[in-house]
Amino acid sequence: MITTVFMVRHAESPFKKGEERTRGLSQKGFDDVETVTNLLIDKEIAAVVSSPYTRAIQSVESIAKQRGLEIQTYEGLKERSIKAWDYQLPKAELLVAIQQSLEDKDYCLRGGETIKEAQERSLPIVKELLKKYKGEAIVIGTHGSIMTSILNGFDEQFGFAFWQSTTKPDIYKLQFKDEQLLQVERLWQGD
Repeated sequence: MITTVFMVRHAESPFKKGEERTRGLSQKGFDDVETVTNLLIDKEIAAVVSSPYTRAIQSVESIAKQRGLEIQTYEGLKERSIKAWDYQLPKAELLVAIQQSLEDKDYCLRGGETIKEAQERSLPIVKELLKKYKGEAIVIGTHGSIMTSILNGFDEQFGFAFWQSTTKPDIYKLQFKDEQLLQVERLWQGD
């Protein structure tokens, strides 16, 4: 019995210091959400799940409304930060740190979260959802780093190159047999 998970990385959301949890989508982000919703319009969806962050919720909200479903939010699906939010670092150095964290699951910068820690909080949720909705399809509103961490927990080929290739928004169709990841297909054809 195959279970399908549509991972929806949130759409464009302008960075606002101190508003990691509450910042919403830009107008372009809302426009892209319409495309995301249309890409999944013909799919039978049993549940819509999300990170508790506003931008992730807004990215899957219309999918849930279309089907009369409540969005189930999980704190354990929140974005992973490799460093404390107030720790300033040039982008090039940040990219090196992100790559290192995906090669060494115990690595992070001051105040950050390791891949191992992110997987310890997120994978049990995904595995529970796979059991609860076995043979059905669900949508998960997510973020780039935690999505990569989750996928990496099922298959280590999902690392830095995958993380770098993702866009805002992005959609991946994951197919599982029990807890075994069988296939990953990118559905987003935009940016």
